[in-house]
Amino acid sequence: MILEKIISDCGVAGLAGPSGVEITSICSDSRQVCQGSLFIAVKGFAGDGHRYIAQALSKGAAAVIYEDEEQMRCQVEAAGPELTEGRAFVRVKSSRLAVAMAADAFYGHPSREIVLVGITGTNGKTTTVTLLYNLFRRLGYKCGLLSTIANYIDGTMLETANTTADPITINSLLRRMVDSGCEYCFMEVSSIGVEQDRVAGLRFNVGIFSNLTHDHLDYHKTFAEYLRCKKLFFDTLPADAYAVTNIDDRNGRVMVQNTKAKVVTYSCRGIADHTCRIVEESFDGMQLRIDGKEVWTRLIGQHNAYNLLAIYTAAILCGAESGEALVQLSLLESAKGRLETLRGPRDISVIIDYAHTPDALENVLKTLREIGPEKHIICLFGCGGDRDRTKRPEMAAVAEKYSDRIFVTSDNSRTERTEDIIEDIRKGFSPSGSAKAISIADRKEAIRAAITLAPDGAVILLAGKGHETYQIIGTEHRHFDEREIVNEVFNSMKTL
Repeated sequence: MILEKIISDCGVAGLAGPSGVEITSICSDSRQVCQGSLFIAVKGFAGDGHRYIAQALSKGAAAVIYEDEEQMRCQVEAAGPELTEGRAFVRVKSSRLAVAMAADAFYGHPSREIVLVGITGTNGKTTTVTLLYNLFRRLGYKCGLLSTIANYIDGTMLETANTTADPITINSLLRRMVDSGCEYCFMEVSSIGVEQDRVAGLRFNVGIFSNLTHDHLDYHKTFAEYLRCKKLFFDTLPADAYAVTNIDDRNGRVMVQNTKAKVVTYSCRGIADHTCRIVEESFDGMQLRIDGKEVWTRLIGQHNAYNLLAIYTAAILCGAESGEALVQLSLLESAKGRLETLRGPRDISVIIDYAHTPDALENVLKTLREIGPEKHIICLFGCGGDRDRTKRPEMAAVAEKYSDRIFVTSDNSRTERTEDIIEDIRKGFSPSGSAKAISIADRKEAIRAAITLAPDGAVILLAGKGHETYQIIGTEHRHFDEREIVNEVFNSMKTL
């Protein structure tokens, strides 16, 4: 594809060199540059792509998009005339936005050829998109999935690194989905992804808002800014799209105030376009009444009632028949690491869940307490290092409120000392909470202690890791799968 077509929507402020040069690939990582590439220099948090322009030219880049004129000149001088002759240099107002718009154009605007459903919110994104993907596959459609856990092109899984991938990856995957015959794609959309223009240029048919609670303030700094970035997703939806919002959340109506899309509401408490009530609930599932029709689901908890109602609403808007959608809802199982239950000796149940915010932890613990008020509930959790410190004592207060015993431990401590994180967490306990809280920095040992010290019939929540199969210590990813550890402890208990 020629450069001129790729940069037409990139906000070009200046162009030097031939606009008709042929582009073979686009990238924002100089290590991926090959002959004929378009290299886009982006200022990031860990580094500045402008510093690698000379390197990109030496590897055969046919064109460069940049925003910093001074750095660009320095790099061109360093590269010399032999590497810059016949190359195109495109100055833009925002390199981040340019990446998204260039990727959209280079891959042939794939989001316009597929029904794209995006969900944003603090909690429930992974569960909702994963179950929507599974539901539509059960209905017989070829689908794609872009999520925290994994990306899927129909039934083929690809690994994923971020909640919202970079625009080049997103558009390349969407193109592969379209080319393989996928009709739908279900995608998590994070506030950081929106703020960094990772979803710019994508054409969403349905946008879903789940909820908004305390998270990512290490990045956004204030809750107001966090809300603004979430809302921006709905502000940019087209007029023929649907904006689906949870009006039970206090920010549910705020999200869709300025959207051009058609607003569709859902509620588990009041009047809305689509409603749901829990009729009956146990550890094995829930009987729900959705839009007046009853359905049994294997999922549990009020938060999952909201997730399932959002899924049902989106399915109807995407053309599914109501009765068939409910049938398929009843057959769905939770996403990996979301209220995932392992049963062991002495009637002990271990539940693995990704809950890593105060609200998510409360949702899970409250569910367990309501379903089994007589159960001895043990909560094991930690907090991520180099992340929002203000939620640490809040997590402690939630754990104290609903748990009979608490184990405070590590959870991706990164470059912080686990002991310092634990100290921050423990500040949120009252004296009585502190008395029932045990601190064990080694998460494996904490899990072993939680299970072996648990009374018969106890329910143990391992919160924070969920689907993850690693621990981040320093900058190193170390293998760590809670399922393996739990089964190892269970097996050792059986031999006693």
